[in-house]
Amino acid sequence: MASLLQFVHILSTALVIFTSSAASNPRPQPYVVYMGSSSNYNKLDSDAAKLSHLQLLSSIIPREERDRLSIRHSYQHSFSGFSAMLTEDEASILSAHSKVVSVFPDPVLKLHTTRSWDFLEQQSKIRLNYHLDQISSDIIVGVIDTGIWPELPSFSDRGVGKIPSRWKGECMEGPNFKKSNCNRKIIGARFYDDFDLSTKPLGNKPNKRQGSPRDAVGHGTHTASIVAGTAVANASYYGLARGKAKGGVPSARIAAYKACSTDGCSGSTILKAIEDALSDGVDIISISIGQSSVFQPDFLSDPIAIGAFHAAEKGVMVICSAGNEGPEPYTVVNSAPWLFTVAASTVDRDLQSIVILGNKRSYQGTAINFSPLNSSKAYPLAFGENVAARFVSPSDVRNCAPGSLDSKKVAGKIVICLNDNPTISRMIKKLVVEDAKAKGLILIDEEKRSSLLDSGIFPFTEVGKQSGSPILNYLNSTKNPTATILPTFEVPNFKPAPIIADFSSRGPGSLTEDILKPDIVAPGVAILAAMIPKSNMGDLLPGMKPSSFGIRSGTSMACPHVTGAMAFVKSIHPNWSYSMIKSALMTTATTSNNLGKPITNTSNYNGNPHEMGVGEISPLGALHPGLVFETTTKDYLRFLCYYGYKEKAIRSMSNRNFSCPRNSAKELISNVNYPSISIGELDRSQGAKRVKRIVTNVGPPNATFFSSLRAPPGLTVKVIPKKLSFTTSVKKLLLKVSFNSKYASKGYNYGAILLFDGSHTVHITFVVNVV
Repeated sequence: MASLLQFVHILSTALVIFTSSAASNPRPQPYVVYMGSSSNYNKLDSDAAKLSHLQLLSSIIPREERDRLSIRHSYQHSFSGFSAMLTEDEASILSAHSKVVSVFPDPVLKLHTTRSWDFLEQQSKIRLNYHLDQISSDIIVGVIDTGIWPELPSFSDRGVGKIPSRWKGECMEGPNFKKSNCNRKIIGARFYDDFDLSTKPLGNKPNKRQGSPRDAVGHGTHTASIVAGTAVANASYYGLARGKAKGGVPSARIAAYKACSTDGCSGSTILKAIEDALSDGVDIISISIGQSSVFQPDFLSDPIAIGAFHAAEKGVMVICSAGNEGPEPYTVVNSAPWLFTVAASTVDRDLQSIVILGNKRSYQGTAINFSPLNSSKAYPLAFGENVAARFVSPSDVRNCAPGSLDSKKVAGKIVICLNDNPTISRMIKKLVVEDAKAKGLILIDEEKRSSLLDSGIFPFTEVGKQSGSPILNYLNSTKNPTATILPTFEVPNFKPAPIIADFSSRGPGSLTEDILKPDIVAPGVAILAAMIPKSNMGDLLPGMKPSSFGIRSGTSMACPHVTGAMAFVKSIHPNWSYSMIKSALMTTATTSNNLGKPITNTSNYNGNPHEMGVGEISPLGALHPGLVFETTTKDYLRFLCYYGYKEKAIRSMSNRNFSCPRNSAKELISNVNYPSISIGELDRSQGAKRVKRIVTNVGPPNATFFSSLRAPPGLTVKVIPKKLSFTTSVKKLLLKVSFNSKYASKGYNYGAILLFDGSHTVHITFVVNVV
């Protein structure tokens, strides 16, 4: 799955480059006009708000182009604005309007479980009388994605109570989706055409809607079932990963917002879906979508960040995937502090496929294949360079690039390819080799990626350098090398786990290094969850029917795990804000694996906070965090001040009498009341830097916490006060932490502050970049 995402990334990057180069083109293109808070329209009905947007648009579009006078999406409930076709000059004129906060091109965003929930419970060091699938909940989760496939067993409403009375959403109908497809589990389903047809273009009749909430991709169905899928016994993907498939809170409700397709997701549509979700009454929003890290917009030009800010104002948390562009640094996206940003890790289950060579030696690879081959027959083995087409570069043929192989030489052989060219995805290599009539593919990767490629019935496996070297040595040591590839089998209780996925995007954030991103890590590799029935029977063995479950990898799969964990904690603590729950999950996260050692990455190095945030989620541990750091709307507004936005724009966003602090320098971002600490730059010659936090006690009223440190050598860290004493009347206290880097090593220094009261340990991760 990760390689497919990388391929999509290449295509989407090319698209972004194309649209960027076309920015100076006078031809109209889609833009989003963001106008801040919707307070100006609170007393107006929806049509009046849309008319106001049309009047603003008509003031800049020439008379001879009146056919362009139409609103694609109009936002007027939780925030104000619209999207429309504009030229660059028109967008520039609108951006200077007194009622406009920002104007930006409508971006194309990318689509970034049996065992996973059980693994998270087992990893928890706390044993409680709660289980994630044994609570009753009326939490409503909005999933903005590719839609949903309602007939699957994961969306049965068996045992689910009445629809919450506060729900205001709807179940939209389409050619292949009826109102009866919604139930007490899927309580809402919306879809979006290219244009918002509720706003009629002047002089034109709107076309009849052609779409439907039904998922044609599978991504939205998979993520929704991870959050809140009904428990299904004996689930598997054709026998693999067999067990009980369930969501984080099986009794929670799902509202599906189909805003994406195989071509990606329009930013303006994402923004409309967020607005609808808030108006409908969702409690949490899950978005496994993001922009390219290469062309990352600022916070007021990012539709997810804008929509999520207004969600946070209403007390609704938005959880997002960190991206699939790792392991390089500065690739994390969705990095606004009001977002909960999730990286991906493995679980304690591996899926392996054995390669048996002609010398009877065998090597383990990772794969999802339903190979019809067996150990009774071997096939000729060839390296890509030995079966090359004419006039092909050595690099292309080693990587089995399109057009690089001679099908006459390949037919009937098992081919060995390398995976050292990131522009050619693993799926493309597999298709190239399969199309050349090969019997199978052995892919050698220096790193041996953590994500598994699903090759269907085509024999495929991937090995790392350690196994790849002896396979190549055997190939070169005999005149007639042979091999076979066996079908995938499951390895349970795999150790170590979790491991940070190689594809998971890394921090620090490119917009600011003074907020730690990603926030946290959760299972995102080889996750079994609901899947749309696929009709391409060529990928199935005879007699096999399309499966109701699929196995996918990506931070897209990690994101709904955190969404489900938040819904679980909220169900037990209904009076906690989602900001408090976010803090509880972060300060109780685990940094050790199932061997009791530090969590590692795929290179076997200890994971650091820029790879995994504060650690792996522990939903059970988060039920009793002891202390929390509540981040309020005022904190977010101050962040915008510190970041450098003008006070007028911030006031327009917030609909409140707010003034920026007199000193609003960027280095003060570290003072935002966040559950982790990040200092993007600390000069060794400038002495100590002090950051502040407000700590809230959510445990026993009379509690005293003592501090201890895990600091790297040379970095002097002091916590003031060393003792925090709470009473029935004192529930909040000021905590100060100073960092002195005079003797510290240059570069990133990682550590943690521990607050302990005898029964709770509050883990505050810190990152300090010493310059």
